[in-house]
Amino acid sequence: MLERRTAHEDLVDHLVRTTTLQRGEAARVVLDVLAYFDESAEDYVRRRHRELQAKGLANAEIFERITEELPHRAVAPPEFSLRQLRRIVYG
Repeated sequence: MLERRTAHEDLVDHLVRTTTLQRGEAARVVLDVLAYFDESAEDYVRRRHRELQAKGLANAEIFERITEELPHRAVAPPEFSLRQLRRIVYG
């Protein structure tokens, strides 16, 4: 009987070999990274708005920062206008 491997088992193996992470920790890191990069642009905008608002930044500053951050995502989303960003956050 063949051993069944998960989709990212090679990456987990690599992390175990090249870091001090245990297998369970490495698997958790892989899942966390995949979840981070699976986040939609809209979800990212909402999350970052909440985080920056909690730090006391004003909306003008928040939207400027989000606009600067978006192109640096792993898969860059389309460029959003200020109006589009506001609609994502406030509906």
